[in-house]
Amino acid sequence: MTGRRTRGPGVHHEQRRNEIADAVLAIVAERGLAAVSLTTVAGRAGISPGRVQHYFPAKHQLIEAAFERGNELSSVRIRQKAGSDLGAADPRLVLTTVLTELIPYDAATEAHMRVRQSFHALGFAEESIAARLRALYAEFHREMAQLIGKDQEAGRIRGGVRPDGTALTLVALAEGLAAYVLTGVVTPQVARDRLLDEIAGLYGRSDGDQTGAPFRVSTSPVSRE
Repeated sequence: MTGRRTRGPGVHHEQRRNEIADAVLAIVAERGLAAVSLTTVAGRAGISPGRVQHYFPAKHQLIEAAFERGNELSSVRIRQKAGSDLGAADPRLVLTTVLTELIPYDAATEAHMRVRQSFHALGFAEESIAARLRALYAEFHREMAQLIGKDQEAGRIRGGVRPDGTALTLVALAEGLAAYVLTGVVTPQVARDRLLDEIAGLYGRSDGDQTGAPFRVSTSPVSRE
C-alpha cells in the first residue's frame, strides 16, 4: 500500500482543499449554512473567490468537502477519547464514543452536524450523492454491528439481539436526536442522555449485566441561550 504523500503538488492541493473546507465549517458555526458562498468562503480562507471555484465549482461541492472534513475531524476526536487503535479498544467504549459524537456538543460539532444533515438533504435530489451515502452508511452500520457482535460473543449482550438491526436503530436514533438538537427541540444533554440510556439498555438486558448502568463518555455540551 502506498503511504500518504508528505510533499509535492498533491499535498499542497489537499492542504488547500482542507483550508477551504475548514472555512466552510467555521462559517456554518458562526453564521449558519445560509451564509456559505464563494465570497464568504474565500474571505474566510484568505484566497480569491476564483481560487475557491477552481477547487469547488459548485456550492454543493463545498458542502461535500465540509462533510468529508467534518468526518475526518470527528474521527480524530473519537480516537482521542477511545484510543488510537479502535480495534483494540473496549467495544462498548468505541460504540458509545462514536454514537455520542453524532450529538452536537460544541460549536465545532454543531457545525459538522449541520453540514452533515445538509449533505443528506442534497441526496434527496441527487442520486450520485444518495448512492455515496448508501455506501457510507452500509460501512458505518457494519462497523457498529461488529462492535455489538463482539460484546455479544463476550456475553455482555444477550444472544437474542441482532447486531445489524440494533446498529441501524442506534445510528438512526443518534442522528434523529442530532436533528432535534439542531432545531432546538431538545437540548444536547437531553439528547445525549436518551442515547446513553438506549445503549445502557442494550447492555443491561444481557445475562452478564442486569444493572443497566449508563456508560459515560465525557464531553462538554453546547450551551444555548
